[in-house]
Amino acid sequence: MKKRPFLGVFCLSCGMEERDYIVVGLGLAGMAFCEQLVANNKSFVVYDSGKSSASRVSGGVYNPVILKRYTLPWEAEKLMDLAVPYYRRLTEKLQVNAMHDVAVLRLFSSPEDQNNWFEAADKPGLNRFLRPQLRKEPIAGLNSPFHFGEVLETGRIDVPQLLDAYTAYLKNRNCLIQENFEYDQMEFDDKPAVYKNQRSRYIVFAEGYGLKKNPFFSELPLVGNKGEYIIIKAENLALDAALKSQFFIIPLGGHHYKVGATFNWKDKDANPTTAAREEILEKLRKVITCDFEVIDQEAGVRPTTGDRRALLGKHPHYPNLALLNGLGTRGIMASPHLAQMLYAYLENDQNLPEIVDIMRFPKKFDKVKSEK
Repeated sequence: MKKRPFLGVFCLSCGMEERDYIVVGLGLAGMAFCEQLVANNKSFVVYDSGKSSASRVSGGVYNPVILKRYTLPWEAEKLMDLAVPYYRRLTEKLQVNAMHDVAVLRLFSSPEDQNNWFEAADKPGLNRFLRPQLRKEPIAGLNSPFHFGEVLETGRIDVPQLLDAYTAYLKNRNCLIQENFEYDQMEFDDKPAVYKNQRSRYIVFAEGYGLKKNPFFSELPLVGNKGEYIIIKAENLALDAALKSQFFIIPLGGHHYKVGATFNWKDKDANPTTAAREEILEKLRKVITCDFEVIDQEAGVRPTTGDRRALLGKHPHYPNLALLNGLGTRGIMASPHLAQMLYAYLENDQNLPEIVDIMRFPKKFDKVKSEK
């Protein structure tokens, strides 16, 4: 059976392009949802402004354990079981070397920290991902008197490279429009949603923190927090794993490392700051013992929520509008699972877990209803 084109069809009677979906935003969430549409032979077009997003600034490490508290995030095992094969398929499809096997090491700060690791490694769920034996081999350039713990099944995604390749993939299929989405150009009736000269069954918003400018969903508690990294060059640091202490040191190759990130709940722009740079440098100097040079600095606003859970679902008053957002710091791991979940909800009427359903905030839509 011949597959339908991604872009859709032109309706002679109404003079509009018709398709199954319009996707707004091409970060990790938008890309994962597009892959659901491709896999299920749905026609779609993506709107993306091309501006830098939090996805592109992320460290790219997929790590199933919250190392600050030695706990697992929501549905960690399921997230890992879906995410790793998803990125393998995607990098093979796009023919890019954007997925790397990278160990994650926890730098211990005390004997108590070691004991907490041993206790966690015996717990169900965590015992899959935490190696119980300490890693004692010293690493040149690091101060590590209490050694390391190793997290299993980890790696790093070169997110900018992957998103660039996916952008080219969509361009090649004429289903990417690189411009801002204009919310006031939407129309609604009993038929599919209309946007400019297009009709679509659903418009899915995967805009990250840009959701705050979306008048249909802006009342949702997407608080956002700004994260900043510095890029350093340290020729005498022999680190080939992602190291977690108070922050991450992530090897990029060529003696370059990405260090961070900060958490700023007040500042909501994507401009690097001197304060964040100094905060990272102060902590870094306590960990590494070799000289280094700061090469660059990056910043982005993570789409985080007050309850640290994702935002999925349909607008209660405009059911042609759907949302995939609020992935926070777990976008790499969570996006494939959440995209699959939203697709099953929209196409197969599978219920969303209450923990991620936007209707856990029903009163946030009262204002939208009164204004439209």
